[in-house]
This record gives sequence, structure tokens and C-alpha cells, in this order.
Amino acid sequence: EDLGADSLDVVELVMALEEKFDIEIPDDQAEAIATVNDAIKFIENV
Repeated sequence: EDLGADSLDVVELVMALEEKFDIEIPDDQAEAIATVNDAIKFIENV
């Protein structure tokens, strides 16, 4: 929402985060990432 991203953009963002931080984000948790802050909080808690 913060970036005006559609669902495809969000999938691409999640994939990029997984690659950049060498993590795996489960689908149910990826669906909960709606803002940049959500993504930051998720990464901080991994």
C-alpha cells in the first residue's frame, strides 16, 4: 500500500527480500506484509 504496489509487485518484493536477506517468507506471512514497515518488522524478527 505504501508504494502503490499491486499483488504482483508484492510477490516480486517478497522474492527480492528472500534473496537479499537469505530468508524464506512463508506465504501466510507474506500476505500479511502490506506496508514497508511490515516488511521491516518481519526482517528484524527473523
